[in-house]
Amino acid sequence: MNLEFFTISMLNGVSYGLLLFMLSSGLTLIFSMMGVLNFAHTSFYMLGAYFAFTLSKAIGFWPALFIAPLAVGALGSLFERYSLRRVHKFGHVPELLVTFGLSYLILELVQLVWGRSTVPYGLPEALQGPLFTLYGTQFPKSRSFIMLVALLMLLSVWLLLTRTRIGLVIQAALTHPEMAEALGHNVPRVFMLVFGGGAALAGLAGVIGGNTYVTEPAMAGSVGSIIFVVVVVGGMGSLAGAFLASLLIGILQTFAVALDYSLGNLVQAFGVAVTEQTFGYAVLKLTISQVAPILPYLLLVLILIFRPKGLLGKRED
Repeated sequence: MNLEFFTISMLNGVSYGLLLFMLSSGLTLIFSMMGVLNFAHTSFYMLGAYFAFTLSKAIGFWPALFIAPLAVGALGSLFERYSLRRVHKFGHVPELLVTFGLSYLILELVQLVWGRSTVPYGLPEALQGPLFTLYGTQFPKSRSFIMLVALLMLLSVWLLLTRTRIGLVIQAALTHPEMAEALGHNVPRVFMLVFGGGAALAGLAGVIGGNTYVTEPAMAGSVGSIIFVVVVVGGMGSLAGAFLASLLIGILQTFAVALDYSLGNLVQAFGVAVTEQTFGYAVLKLTISQVAPILPYLLLVLILIFRPKGLLGKRED
């Protein structure tokens, strides 16, 4: 493994991991504050991309970067106020079912409005081209922009929750809702705003992820399962854990996709005798890049076996 391969793969892995964090942070925030596992979270990510695509044609990308997440957050708040809140008292299963149903509803609406094929949501001129060239390989501005926005978002959320009065009210409403209500705070409204904020973070990820990768109806389903892997591996409700798990999974998958070694060669590198009778011919011929999609789920299984709370998880429920 040469230095060029390592550096470029690391940069690509970090940028992909930070996009995963932008997605998982909203889901983690909603779960840590409300105890709701939102199955429609990646659908808000998809809406952010489609809203930005439509707004970009009318007012440009940079205004859409701010307006689209706010629109997605408003929809999330309305959903919590008029749907999720009504089933909250019945427990977690109805909450899961209603968010699961919402994901299918959003998918059908997206296909109805924008069609079933990919939409031409392209990068703005300022984000086109390479930011720098390293070892003859260009690193695009779009991936650098994802990294910048993700880090700014992490800093903003951390400051909001730990250094502001709003953050204190949110944490008080989570741990002592009766006391918070006695002090005059509207706890249901706080939860509505938290859910809307989590949806807005997903929408922001969609705005900058949709034009960097691809905007299509399948984009929610393609990242849906991996986001729940990130949340569980990092620790349910842990924002720091989600950040660590996102980077770990992003780097792991990026390096795995780029490696062209067979599993047989990999096993032999550890000094294990390789025979077709032991492993099977088809298994030995598989390359690491071919098994890259299952690696996050293998990591999930290992985490659940050896550390069920996740890397930095603290919640008991």
